[in-house]
Amino acid sequence: MSTGPAAALPHVHATSAALLADAARRAPHAPALAFGQRRLDYADYLACVAGFAGELAALGVRGGRVATVLANSLEACVAAFAVQAAGAQLVPLNPLYTARELDALLRDAQPALLLVDDSLADALAAPARAAGVGRVLALGPASRLLDAWRGRPAALPDPAPEPGDPALLQYTGGTTGRAKGVNLSHRAVMTNVAQRQALLPVEGENERVLCVMPLFHSYAMAMGLFLAAYSRACLVVLPRYHPDEVLAAIERERITIFPGSPTIFTGLMAHPAFARTDWHRVHTCYSGASALPQETLRRWREAVGAPVYEGYGQTEAGPVLSFNPAGGPVKAGSVGVAAPGTEIEIVDVESGTRVLAAGERGEIRARGPQIMQGYRDRPEETAQALRDGWLYTGDIGELDDDGYLYIRDRKKDMVIVGGYNVYPREVEEVLMLHPDVLEAAVIGRPDARRGESVHAFVALREGAGVDAEALVEHCRANLVRYKIPERIELVAALPKTGVNKIDKAALRAGGFPHAPGPAVSPESP
Repeated sequence: MSTGPAAALPHVHATSAALLADAARRAPHAPALAFGQRRLDYADYLACVAGFAGELAALGVRGGRVATVLANSLEACVAAFAVQAAGAQLVPLNPLYTARELDALLRDAQPALLLVDDSLADALAAPARAAGVGRVLALGPASRLLDAWRGRPAALPDPAPEPGDPALLQYTGGTTGRAKGVNLSHRAVMTNVAQRQALLPVEGENERVLCVMPLFHSYAMAMGLFLAAYSRACLVVLPRYHPDEVLAAIERERITIFPGSPTIFTGLMAHPAFARTDWHRVHTCYSGASALPQETLRRWREAVGAPVYEGYGQTEAGPVLSFNPAGGPVKAGSVGVAAPGTEIEIVDVESGTRVLAAGERGEIRARGPQIMQGYRDRPEETAQALRDGWLYTGDIGELDDDGYLYIRDRKKDMVIVGGYNVYPREVEEVLMLHPDVLEAAVIGRPDARRGESVHAFVALREGAGVDAEALVEHCRANLVRYKIPERIELVAALPKTGVNKIDKAALRAGGFPHAPGPAVSPESP
């Protein structure tokens, strides 16, 4: 078992509104939010949140749900705090979703109000009505901006929400089926913010955090929106991830803290301007959203000079379960130690009840105050995920003797070749060791003789001369025979989801651009 540090948590705020109010009291004139030329200090940030929250409360949203379909913007940040301050449950949705995709989520969430980017208002008005949404409010430069209350006194709605009230309804990715809404209380979300702070302390008004991840996602909220407010740092928000814009912002905005993901780190290092970018102010980087290949970690540290603290979690866990702690050893390939007050165990995949020893692989389960209340209107799936107080993550991992956690794969992604378990991440790590490989992804394919076979997709670096046959030989030198990909396909680029994870569902479905040259299948093991 791995248990988080016994040290007391830093202060746990009752709600996100209380968190922001505390920052405004302690550092009213410190820069809080930057989006292009628009800037707010903490006093103005709170005033804008309080003003909009008052409007929302007057619309009767207290005790209900408010959905947002907002791209990264000043409005997205203010609205997130304001909805919760008004006593409603925030339902952040992906602005890149089609009307069909949003229809299913809106029907599931049943929000009383929908906040949308004004560029999407016309397209979403009819789908919102069809889904039963009572009112749609457009935000943005063509309609209304949420910094209109700057310079005014801040009066948050009264009464304030209770810590046990619903704060967030966040939908999981849904790439393997219908998305599930995760119910999180104010107490769970705010406890998780304090847990993250205990492992990775961020203090002082001089810190500047770059947010390139989409703000509807749990990782961007935890490691951007709430991290900055808790620490009284300035959150610099970019509209979207684009390498040119990110590299320019690193210098222009004097960024000191950079939360990223494996695909973002890989993409930036492949950009021609990366080597010319001045990274000297960046002292800390975070990695989340998906597993970080060790080779990517090594190359990034050598190029940038700042450590990458890799963590682990999921929406159902508020979202942070573990992180490599600042001031402690950062172990390559590990996602760190359990957050304070969190227990992590590795159990057998078959029954989920037998606790395994250090070094043994099995399913990761966790319990702690940040765990979800359950899935919205999904009692059977809630009962499957939450058993005897434990969240069963569906991830395969192991703990070392020091309590550091290593993620080996997704339980559902495990490939069984002739009775042998093959974890795709291990094969991906081997492929990433080849100097010509930019990205790699591995899935299982049905196989009449062995049940399943290993299938790899590889995107090469610009100018690489390696072919698929050479990559097979590379795998033969590093893997037992049954783990060697049955087929390696060279692709122009790996497909990504809206949150920049490699989209394995798209890989299974096909229909994405391939690189020139044939795929190669080795001799069957």
